[in-house]
Amino acid sequence: MARAPNLVLLLSGKRKSGKDFVAEEIQSRLGHDVCTILRLSAPLKEQYAKEHGLEFQRLLDASDYKESYRQDMIRWGEEKRLTDPGFFCRIVVAGATQPVWVVSDTRRLSDVEWFQDVYGDAVQTARVVATEQTRRRRDWVFVAGVDDADSECGLDQGVAFDWVITNNGDPLTLEAQLEKVLSFIHSRL
Repeated sequence: MARAPNLVLLLSGKRKSGKDFVAEEIQSRLGHDVCTILRLSAPLKEQYAKEHGLEFQRLLDASDYKESYRQDMIRWGEEKRLTDPGFFCRIVVAGATQPVWVVSDTRRLSDVEWFQDVYGDAVQTARVVATEQTRRRRDWVFVAGVDDADSECGLDQGVAFDWVITNNGDPLTLEAQLEKVLSFIHSRL
């Protein structure tokens, strides 16, 4: 069995809010030996690609290829979660050995609940927020059936976040917020 983590940081936020960027900043400061980034979407996309005869690597990038399958992937993933809420969570943590896990794409209450049930007090939740204007500058465009689906809105309510990280492109503001989060993480190591 894998070693239990000292800290599991569940990042959530809207598309183009900068969740991956924040996750990578945290990992780069802690080091790869201390911190791993886990992406719930990776096992989802891999399994979806296998079952539908698609190119898995192309589903991982920010391409039109991925976008053309996004709505069906969301539907398919929801069906999997309905039958087994921890399906993707169990896959993503398998083999993780670092003391800090950053889950960069927590999207649903069932994900948060699974991690809290399994890892208890080691879990912290963080919401990465950015204005719509900022997200548009990052090439976000509202897509009906995506941006109003549970995969984007599932954590808009029901979670009292431990951290809210504003990521509107101001490096000083972001740095001050990251320092607080990192200080907390160091206290758990």
